[in-house]
Amino acid sequence: MNTSPREAALHAAATLLRPVASFMLKCGLTWREFAGLAKTAFVAAATDEYGISGRPTNIARVALLCGLARKEVRRQRDLLDAASVSAPEEKATDATRVLSAWYQDGAYRMPDGRPAVLSRDQFNDLCRDYSAEVPASTLLKELLRVGAVAETTDSCLEVRRRYYMPANTDSQWMMTAGHYLADLAGAISHNIDLDNGAQSRFLGRASETRVPVAAADEFRQFLEAEGQAFLERVDAWLAERQCPVDAPVVGETVRLGVGVFQIHEIAVSKTELQ
Repeated sequence: MNTSPREAALHAAATLLRPVASFMLKCGLTWREFAGLAKTAFVAAATDEYGISGRPTNIARVALLCGLARKEVRRQRDLLDAASVSAPEEKATDATRVLSAWYQDGAYRMPDGRPAVLSRDQFNDLCRDYSAEVPASTLLKELLRVGAVAETTDSCLEVRRRYYMPANTDSQWMMTAGHYLADLAGAISHNIDLDNGAQSRFLGRASETRVPVAAADEFRQFLEAEGQAFLERVDAWLAERQCPVDAPVVGETVRLGVGVFQIHEIAVSKTELQ
């Protein structure tokens, strides 16, 4: 039996929402809170992406697209305006930029290319060069807390990780996880509709079923090594092309990057669910 595009879309949405629901439950959120967020997200997407000649979509068209009353669309737009003013700062960008520069910038590397052990003053210089908003003392406290930076016996600092990864239970990690999901979903959404000559974005996946459970840890180690090496090459490529922090930006800029994630799904039989 042939599946209609609408049925396929509903199935894809249900598949996408399962890990989202799992994420929200782990964060202590309910389906009612999710429903409210979903309504706001629908209005935001319809407003920003379905206008004519680059203008925001009018209220009547948003109401039609989302299946909402125009009064509710106005209320949701007011919520969006308020959220844009009070949105919490996403600190991962500055932290990752500083850690990456510690590996990339020759001023903070040893002659053999490894990241140097820095004094507090040198770390302050690094933050001044690559962290425009977050104070060096605040950034250092956070990087020490998550183990990305360690203090040596002579009170100097050495870097332990190239990327900032907050603890899984704190609010910053939850925000970062949301950005991860948004990046992946954004690439998928972009590739669904490639009108006006837009180019597709790379999406790839390598997986295999019926792999012995005993191989899972070996695969994790393999992926951490190979994935990290690949991300470091990407990071170096992007660093060579980014606009200097202290130089004026000429023309438009764009955020570019790639994500690598591990797939690990345990098969569950129907009898186990009963």
